[in-house]
Amino acid sequence: MEQPYAIEMLNITKKFPGIVANDNITLQLKKGEIHALLGENGAGKSTLMSVLFGLYQPEEGIIKKDGKTVKINNPNDANDLGIGMVHQHFKLVECFTVLDNIILGVEPNQFGFLKKAEARKKVMELSEKYGLHIDPDALIEDITVGMQQRTEILKMLYRDNEILIFDEPTAVLTPQEIAELMQIMKNLAAEGKSILFISHKLSEIMNVADRCSVLRKGKYIGTVSIADTTVEELSAMMVGRNVNFHVEKEDKVPGDVVLDIEDLTVASNLHKNDAVKNVSFKVHAGEIVCIAGIDGNGQTELIHALTGLIPSVGGKISLCGQDITHASIRKRNNLGMAHIPEDRHKFGLILDYSLEENLILKRYFEPEFTNKAGFLNRINIRSYAEKLIEAYDVRSGQGAITTARSMSGGNQQKAIIAREIDLNPELLIAVQPTRGLDVGAIEYIHKQLVAQRDAGKAVLLVSLELDEVVDVPDRILVMHQGEIVGEFDPKKTTEEELGLYMAGAKKDKVTA
Repeated sequence: MEQPYAIEMLNITKKFPGIVANDNITLQLKKGEIHALLGENGAGKSTLMSVLFGLYQPEEGIIKKDGKTVKINNPNDANDLGIGMVHQHFKLVECFTVLDNIILGVEPNQFGFLKKAEARKKVMELSEKYGLHIDPDALIEDITVGMQQRTEILKMLYRDNEILIFDEPTAVLTPQEIAELMQIMKNLAAEGKSILFISHKLSEIMNVADRCSVLRKGKYIGTVSIADTTVEELSAMMVGRNVNFHVEKEDKVPGDVVLDIEDLTVASNLHKNDAVKNVSFKVHAGEIVCIAGIDGNGQTELIHALTGLIPSVGGKISLCGQDITHASIRKRNNLGMAHIPEDRHKFGLILDYSLEENLILKRYFEPEFTNKAGFLNRINIRSYAEKLIEAYDVRSGQGAITTARSMSGGNQQKAIIAREIDLNPELLIAVQPTRGLDVGAIEYIHKQLVAQRDAGKAVLLVSLELDEVVDVPDRILVMHQGEIVGEFDPKKTTEEELGLYMAGAKKDKVTA
């Protein structure tokens, strides 16, 4: 007799106001397999997994586990059935320790007293077994996103979950952390655990998955065996057309200096050493300069100092010839700076505002949007928002009035990019601009960055993706432990050489 599927989602339909997120979708997960779920931003992947985890209730369809129909009313029901989920945006309490987050909700106790020593022992055993090395006493707010993800995975393993859902697990990880996670997933599957893996990164799916199901605009397109398909076939299934994976751009001669940084030093809020140490470089009009490096080597603090989110403790920042070292954020914006931040929820959007309100956050005070009495011109705001939504293909259930929180991560990102590029800035600072985006959207964003450069604008790109680092910019600066340790021409370097500098194994004297 044939073994039943670990999970079957049969004819699932889930609707939200103005949109059918899942339209009659069937998904079957075998025991011990890694099954990838692929689709564009807003295709319905996270919604489908949220239905499986009990966060949403479907209008139609049934779920079976091990061949038996089950009803999952909430995440507690899912956990009782052995289903765990690592969400795209982690569900952790920042002021709690790693250990407290892992055991939260299932704390071992006797007569009402917490037995923390027992919990710590089990957590550390799991940590050792799966190579998920963590500091159980560290606060979540003080650790890297990679460590936060390990905490989320240990939460699932601590609950003895057999069905593991990973929603965009590599979107915030460094290349080294991604390689580690891929190996962990393979080890878990080898033990008999069944994994559902949502990703936009085709190379990861080809590397780790056994089968892949593709969704497009809420509909099921098909399921393929990874051994029998190619990256090109998967991308065409996902977006409905062939995708160009190489950035097309002509050679350009850089113009005047737009951004000039001299001996910039920025303090760290995590330790006594400075996060950025006497960094100097220039970005010219008509060029894309990329800062590459392993996460946590001062890139975040550097960008926050440039954009005015935190003060610098030494050095000078000039924009278009003006000293902005101590200027306000609005003054920097008005002088021609735009910023696509790495954390779209914390710095990019006000999640409970509508899409149209988020699109005018940097322009609401202009006469087009606010009259002399100080009242917002809602008609002009709506018209402007609808223009950007169409131009940048921002998908949302209710158009301009959609709450930003309810949109998919990729479409939130596209909204930020639309707002910042439409400012027509002299300097565009783009930090991880393609994080969490599908291949079609990545292709589009890269074209936008090149278009800014071709229009004579300066672009400062910060990326952890080595293929993006090599493919998009005109110059690469590698940052390690708060210093610029190498400058490269993308045409004359390799990913291997960049990797050595990023890891600190090599260092040049840089006069960028």
